[in-house]
Amino acid sequence: MHTVNLSNVSPDARAACAEIARKADVNLRDCYQCGKCSAGCPMSEDMDLPPRQVIRKLQLGLLDEALSASSPWLCAQCQVCSVRCPQGIDITGIMREVRRASKAAGKRSLPESDVFEDLFLKKVKKKGRSNEQYLAASYNMSSGHLMQDMGSAPKMLSKGLVGVKAQSVRDIDAVRKIFEKCEEGRDA
Repeated sequence: MHTVNLSNVSPDARAACAEIARKADVNLRDCYQCGKCSAGCPMSEDMDLPPRQVIRKLQLGLLDEALSASSPWLCAQCQVCSVRCPQGIDITGIMREVRRASKAAGKRSLPESDVFEDLFLKKVKKKGRSNEQYLAASYNMSSGHLMQDMGSAPKMLSKGLVGVKAQSVRDIDAVRKIFEKCEEGRDA
């Protein structure tokens, strides 16, 4: 255990941490550090800061430490942490907002995760769902991993796991309205 000098934490850092929590619709004071989120996280072994510690950094106003962590970029967004939380905290939402704040601050720890998230959201916004074959192709082109999935493609096509035709939802306008509402809420 190490000592943290909180007198060096700036009001701006505290305000930025509070803004991250607001955008995730989370009250950081609700977390009493029980650790259930970190215990259930399938990715915590590979994280530099398990979910509980990311929240603790935000609670203390240690913005730079939270934004510099690779953990939010490794988060699979599987919701295990949020479901296990006895306080009902949307930890997945916190990790997503820390990732966005990290990106905005130019501290991207794992740029490939950033590329994937941007492409995934763009595809869902356009078609209402993710078409894995096109997402994989876009990701491979954008990340420079051009041949990464080439060995799997024929097998997936033959088993009908992916197809050539891009699928779309019936009411794409409803999906776009959801995106608009989320973007409005984030900017508010």
